[in-house]
Amino acid sequence: MATEAYAARNPDEIHTDVLSSSRQACYKARDAFYACLEKESDKKQTEIASKGLLYPAECKASREEFVNHCRASWVKSSFSSLNLHFTFLRFLDHN
Repeated sequence: MATEAYAARNPDEIHTDVLSSSRQACYKARDAFYACLEKESDKKQTEIASKGLLYPAECKASREEFVNHCRASWVKSSFSSLNLHFTFLRFLDHN
């Protein structure tokens, strides 16, 4: 219902952030951030992202690229998944 109302008000608007080229740039930035998290996993996690995700300061630039290239909802969803993943890994390391 809300989508139909929005489409009726903006019938010619193209959301460039969901086009293939933008999604590919988002995926590339996301993968670079994930790679940084894996590479720097032994460093102290001092920076805070959304959803309580902690990450090393060395990954700050790649996180900014990720946030700048992706929709906010995609970033939020990714951080939720990452936080769950790393919480599980920490649990396994301590047990």
